Parts: sequence; C-alpha cells; structure tokens
Amino acid sequence: MRNRDLSFWLFLSPVLLGLGLVVIVPLIIGIYYSFTDWNGLNASQFLGFENYIRVFQDESFRSALWFTIKFSVVTVILLNALGLGLAILVTRNIKSNNFLRTVFFMPNLIGGLILGFIWQFIFISVFDDIGKALGIEALSGWLSTTNTGFWGLVILTCWQMAGYIMIIYIAYLESIPHDLIEAAQIDGANSLQRFKNITFPLVAPAFTVSMFLTLSNSFKIYDQNLSLTNGGPFDSTQMVAMDIVKTAFTSNEMALGQAKAVVFFVIVALIAITQVYYNKKREVDM
Repeated sequence: MRNRDLSFWLFLSPVLLGLGLVVIVPLIIGIYYSFTDWNGLNASQFLGFENYIRVFQDESFRSALWFTIKFSVVTVILLNALGLGLAILVTRNIKSNNFLRTVFFMPNLIGGLILGFIWQFIFISVFDDIGKALGIEALSGWLSTTNTGFWGLVILTCWQMAGYIMIIYIAYLESIPHDLIEAAQIDGANSLQRFKNITFPLVAPAFTVSMFLTLSNSFKIYDQNLSLTNGGPFDSTQMVAMDIVKTAFTSNEMALGQAKAVVFFVIVALIAITQVYYNKKREVDM
C-alpha cells in the first residue's frame, strides 16, 4: 500500500510542480505586487490598498466589467442552448451524424485571433455588400456601434464554442438508458414530455460542466475582442481582460493592472463557485 501511494505521488508530482510554478506561485507574487508600486522591474514602496481604491474609481474598468457581465450572461444562455440543440440533432439516427459532429466542432480548432479577423471581414465587408444589394441599412456599418460590436462578439463566440459544448452534452445524452425512453414511449409520452421529464433531468450534470466552462471562457475573452473590435468604438466594447492589458502594458501601470487582475479573479471565482454549488445541489435534488 505504501509503494502504491508513493508511485501515485511520483506520477502526480510533475503536474503538481507545473501547477505550482505556472499558477500558484505567480498568483501569490501577483497579489503581493498589487499592494506595491511595482513598475514591471521592481517594487520600491508598499502602498496598501491604494491600487484597489483606484481600481474601483476607474471608470474604464467599471464600464468594461459591466460590458463583460452582459456579454457573459448572453453567451452562456445561447451557448448552452445551441450546444444542447446540436447534441440532440447529432444523436438522432441519421447517416450524417459523424460528418455533422465534425463540422460543428471544427470552429473550435481555429485560434481566436484568426477567428476575429475572419468575422471582422464578414461583418464589415460581406454584411455591407449584402445590405447594399438587398437595401437593408441595418447590415451596413457593423462593428461601428456599441450594439453591433456587442452582438458581433456574441456571434463569434457562439460560433466558435457551440461545437465544443455540444461534445459535452453528447456524452451525457448517449449515456441515457434507452429502456427509459422506450418505456416512456410505450406509456404514450410525446417527444416534449420525454425531453422534459427524462432527458433534461439526466443531463443536469452536463449543465454544471458546460456552464462553468462557458462562464469562465466568456469572462476572460481577450484575443477575439482584440482582433474583432479592439475595444472600439471609444472603448465601448472593451472587455475586462483587454482593460487590464492596456492598463499594464499601454499605460505602463503594472501594479494597477495587477490589482485589476486580482479583483477580476475574485469576481470570476465567486461567480463560478456559486454556479457550481447551485447546479450540484440541483443534481442531488433530481
């Protein structure tokens, strides 16, 4: 038993070492620097909570945080609805199942920067040409306003991640016993009743996983935001990750940027933990 325990920790040690060096240690050092006047090279003075006070007084940070929250709420709802819908579609007995799964998952393999530039071309050039050809003014000037920039980011994110979330729901849908579905059919339950009373409760664990992934991903988006709108117009579509980067590397206020990152980490962690707690509780009740 002792040998088994030792081998277990030996195999696990590279992962723990990597986690500590890449995540835990930088996090602790970053929290320390957020209380100082760190300029990227050294920290000569301890400032206490001065940087954190500046964070909450920063209008650009509050605006970026509010924009990020709105974006995250919309994308989490749409991504889970799309992911579940696609999963239901490709788990039906049709010949093109495997082909459809591949097609729906492929956008997730493309990098965020490349996707941003591709969709920027679509929104600006393709939409504009279609709008002129059909006489639809609403299609012209996409990404030039806060509203169209917001929905452009939502469309891009949903297009990229829907296939990934679909895979998670497929795993749970395919684990549902066919006997339950057949018994419900024999009892006269229609497709909506079967979904509501059998399928939906049994895929509840998938909602926990998918909501955690979509929440964390939506909050920390940077590369898509950079390549699609670059925060414009007038920083109105700037998300928190971009605001932190600009504060640290454009304004050269490293300590303030680190304080923003710590505040952002705490907010995302609290939201994610709360979501997992209530979803797990719902799973137990079911």
